[in-house]
Amino acid sequence: MRKICALMALCAVAASECMAKGIEIDTAPANVVLDLDRYMGRWYEIARFDHPFERNLEYCKAYYTRKSNGDIEVKNVGMNTAKGRIKESYGNAKISKTQGQLRVSFFLFFYSDYNILAIDDDYKWVLVGSKSPDYLWILARTPSLDQPTLKHILTLAQNRGYDTSKLIFVKQRTQ
Repeated sequence: MRKICALMALCAVAASECMAKGIEIDTAPANVVLDLDRYMGRWYEIARFDHPFERNLEYCKAYYTRKSNGDIEVKNVGMNTAKGRIKESYGNAKISKTQGQLRVSFFLFFYSDYNILAIDDDYKWVLVGSKSPDYLWILARTPSLDQPTLKHILTLAQNRGYDTSKLIFVKQRTQ
């Protein structure tokens, strides 16, 4: 519980610092009708901002599966390179009334925004954020993206005000 409170406090401080510095970051979900059936399945984490719950993780993947009650099971898997072991996290996502947004929880009933900031027409890649400018992910259906596609996604993030130089590019196995 302390970790969650600390994380929430850090997010509030970071958001207030951005406002004080006049930095405007567009964290609103894209005006897209998310086809959840197409979104389900495996996604490779291509890049992310650093945060404690994924620190030292490489080879990260997220799996989304529809549940019978309409919610979505979220399973995140990565290799903790500092400890040499697999880390798995299980969560629950709910559909939001806001287009392009899910609400995701990995702990009890504490839900966070999961905003689709941009998505490929063929669901080959997605840019994900939250209402905090401190969270950003690039996910893809394949372990890597070609340079023109990656450059396009980075430009989309930069146009929203994100500092993409802070992204950590995740190692992936290509097999």
